[in-house]
Amino acid sequence: MAGSEHPVTPFVDGYPQGTHGQHPGALAEVPRISVAVRSTDPLTLSGLHEQLRPRPEILLCSDSTAERPQVTIVGTDTVDEPALVVLRHIRRTSTSRVLLIVRTIDEQKLVSAAECGVAGVVRRSEVTPEHLVQVIGTVARGEGHLPSDLLGRLLEQVGRLQGQVLGPRGLHFTGLAAREVDVLRLVAEGYDTADIATKLAYSERTIKNVLHSVMTRLQLRNRTHAVAYAMRQGLI
Repeated sequence: MAGSEHPVTPFVDGYPQGTHGQHPGALAEVPRISVAVRSTDPLTLSGLHEQLRPRPEILLCSDSTAERPQVTIVGTDTVDEPALVVLRHIRRTSTSRVLLIVRTIDEQKLVSAAECGVAGVVRRSEVTPEHLVQVIGTVARGEGHLPSDLLGRLLEQVGRLQGQVLGPRGLHFTGLAAREVDVLRLVAEGYDTADIATKLAYSERTIKNVLHSVMTRLQLRNRTHAVAYAMRQGLI
């Protein structure tokens, strides 16, 4: 019977059409991250392009496209001087966040890469399309990514540097010296300049100079702002 026949669903370009004549994917379009790929090795460059080109989340950029990359991938064997030159150039000329794909890397090379603005690192042996796209998304959101073993060793190195090099000189990674931390701690406890000078055995002028130096160097508006900064850094 004619009434029992199933209605025919039209297809366009191989996709069944909905009630509004749209492809199903058009109803939930995936946001795309613009990505540029750089490498001095043609095989690495080709391999990264092959992994990313089919991904709907990624928009590959080239020198001929007007699209500015949100993330720039740099593929290299190791973080040697030529690689650092490339990383420094990207940092100077682009607002793109950098993801480093590297065959081998240690803590020292990682520090050098970080100084050049690298936001994420993936070992070449761990690169799969799914993992690569996931890390690209992480870096594009302003977050960082490191292999877990590298992160652990880097934290150990930072601890040694603070304890053996910076600490004995009265310095901190936060940019505050031990005397500055002491002054801010007393400000946070409600003491005025005269009280702080008495407790720390400094002149009032020295206390004022310490606070002025902290606020100027770190671009803090006032004493309250300086105390809030020290609290966020976990110093007081």
